[in-house]
Amino acid sequence: METRVRDSAEIVAVIPARGGSKGVHRKNLREVGGTSLLARAIRSAQGAASIDRVVVTTDDAEIAAAALAAGADIVHRPATLAADASSSESALLHALDVLEGRGVRTRVLVFIQATSPFIDPVSLEEAIARVDDDCDAVFSAVPTHAFLWRLDADGASGVNHDHSFRPRRQDRDAQYRETGAFYVMRAAGFRTAGYRFFGTVGVVTVDERHAIEIDTLDELAVASVLARAFDAPGSLPTIDVDAVVTDFDGVHTDDRVLVGEDGAEFVVTNRSDGMGVRMLREAGVPLLILSTEVNPVVSARARKLGVDVRQGLDDKAGALLEWSTARGLDLARVAYLGNDVNDLACLALVGWPVAVADAHPLVVAAARVVLTRRGGDGAVRELAELAMPTDKEAQNDN
Repeated sequence: METRVRDSAEIVAVIPARGGSKGVHRKNLREVGGTSLLARAIRSAQGAASIDRVVVTTDDAEIAAAALAAGADIVHRPATLAADASSSESALLHALDVLEGRGVRTRVLVFIQATSPFIDPVSLEEAIARVDDDCDAVFSAVPTHAFLWRLDADGASGVNHDHSFRPRRQDRDAQYRETGAFYVMRAAGFRTAGYRFFGTVGVVTVDERHAIEIDTLDELAVASVLARAFDAPGSLPTIDVDAVVTDFDGVHTDDRVLVGEDGAEFVVTNRSDGMGVRMLREAGVPLLILSTEVNPVVSARARKLGVDVRQGLDDKAGALLEWSTARGLDLARVAYLGNDVNDLACLALVGWPVAVADAHPLVVAAARVVLTRRGGDGAVRELAELAMPTDKEAQNDN
């Protein structure tokens, strides 16, 4: 009986991740569901059993270090191939050349874009199988029955339909929208053609939720919210910090205020949040409440909780810096929990920016972790449970 020997050439996933980004600064390192876009792409590739090697091609030292930490190989890309006008194809061809110089023969190239945070390894496997079978190149797409229009000087006109006739959805053939998540191709054919669509091109249809692509802060915020539903239950990371700082309104409260006929204002807080604060305090974790609000209820609640407070602030970030410096804290090991745009400066200072579930989209986009609980509905307790020291005695000794 004939014994088949597997081709020694590899199936290689290449993830281009340059340091520059115009739409979202440092986009490849921005986090969705507590994990960077880069690490999510690497994890998807690692989840496809057929892929022999995962490679990140980058011009950026921080991205290279993050990729190595996530288990990927690195190809250092020259700056000339990492400019705004540089094509993905140029980065891929360079990576193939570098790998070949290392003795790696690539049979199938899996081009993955980190801007798609929800790539399913099963879809990658399907695309690889199609290339092994009958296609030269395969891309991810979602079927669409959308009516497309073109707008010119004479007004709007149909692109993929006759606007004088509106057939039902079930009477129209599907078209396919490229998601940009991944492209799989025969490496030799790609080298010859120099572009990703050559020979026989196939499509792997993916779920709409796997078709999300991030190019703007709004899209990053939407993906961060969706991650809570799409990612596995219990996937919020442990928050390893030495101190916790929170906003007050919209965090300890639901951001509403009751006003009496005499002008007196009242807010509602959550006993569960109070227990979360107590847990951290008893574990020796320093806590601070920062607020722009002048109402004395803020300080009254802080006294009740037994934590530091600074209120009536015009510069919350300055107060955070002053407090952390006085305590000898490294801001990289501080968590800040916020909900609205006046928290953005503080979120940018700390190593663990955290948002409540109903936070403003810009706060969600800035967050490393988005909680599942809303402000005033257990968000502080949820953060406390994630930030509890694993070794209380060690924490108390600090």
